[in-house]
Amino acid sequence: MHAQVPDWSLVDEKDILRLRRAFKFKDFASALTFTQQVGELAEEQGHHPVLRTEWGKVTVTWWTHKIKGLHNNDFIMAAKTDALYLNLG
Repeated sequence: MHAQVPDWSLVDEKDILRLRRAFKFKDFASALTFTQQVGELAEEQGHHPVLRTEWGKVTVTWWTHKIKGLHNNDFIMAAKTDALYLNLG
């Protein structure tokens, strides 16, 4: 399923495979708005990423804690995160 979200990197962190992508923004306020939207999506789906918000950048990391790795749902959430980003512009 990685081919469906090609902008996401597969990252092995602490022996757990994860999906990670950094999104660029023009300022902190835009990054914060995106962080809020991803957080709301996560709450709706009951599946929560690691979100790191910085000036002009948000890094999102998806994986399934229960199985300590990637599940189809992580790829779906990555695609939904991409859609949120595209809808901002």
